Amino acid sequence: MEENRLVRETGMDRAFTWFNYLFIGLVTVSVLYPLIYVISASFSSPEALMSGKVWLLPVEFGLEGYKAVFRNSEVWIGFGNSLFYMAAGTAVNVVLTVAAAYPLSRKDLRGRGVVTLLFAFTMIFSGGMIPTYLLVRDLGLLDSRLAMIVPTAINVFNVFVAMAFFRQNIPDELLDSAKIDGSSNFRFLISIVLPNSSAVIAVVALFYAVDHWNSFFEALLYLSDENKYPLQIFLREILLMNNTDMMDMDLVAEQKRMYMSELLKYSLIITATLPLMILYPFIQRYFVKGVMIGSLKG
Repeated sequence: MEENRLVRETGMDRAFTWFNYLFIGLVTVSVLYPLIYVISASFSSPEALMSGKVWLLPVEFGLEGYKAVFRNSEVWIGFGNSLFYMAAGTAVNVVLTVAAAYPLSRKDLRGRGVVTLLFAFTMIFSGGMIPTYLLVRDLGLLDSRLAMIVPTAINVFNVFVAMAFFRQNIPDELLDSAKIDGSSNFRFLISIVLPNSSAVIAVVALFYAVDHWNSFFEALLYLSDENKYPLQIFLREILLMNNTDMMDMDLVAEQKRMYMSELLKYSLIITATLPLMILYPFIQRYFVKGVMIGSLKG
């Protein structure tokens, strides 16, 4: 008969536990407070914001900042373009990533070591900005929506993440069994691999979606048509416009515009991050599982 043994917690153990709680609490506050402050500032009045009255909750609640943002038709154009780049670009990214990662995870692929080495080489060395621009120009993609998708069609880091998942979670015996039943490699990928890879697909899709939504530099390089600009470009122009226009105004109007410009900064931050904040909770459970892919084996 086994005796039940109770592990007694010593004073040092309790102190260590409370220290962990305190440390985690401080980290949580340091992360949450800036976010709460930005949200509160965006809903406060310009005067309350500039006078330093906003600390935690909105002061003199108002929607002036958001009204100013959404009165600008360019914001709606940018929203539509960014959503298109994020949706279309992420779809292309995920398809190409799976198409590269799954074959490289198969042990029966000849030359996979050389191909993997070539993929890894691109993570260390790249052509640089000017050769990439010349390539995009020679392909006829300048001032095209494809310029926001094709040059970033695949990310090698995400390929390696997907490779690690396929190696650990798709056993060779499963493939052998499918082949005995007459399944082709493509049918095995579509019917078995992908349905059992929702975690890694969600993680990779999230990484790509964030990159596309925050895409800024590529638009400056490759696009000249304002109707194709993503949201980030328009938000930058709105801030610059509000800062430079203050030079030609009288003192009262300049002060009012300065207050409004400060409020716009916080409203624009929320406007630009809201879609991703809405998207993340739906794939959080996949993200928590998939982000640890490859860290442990067994």
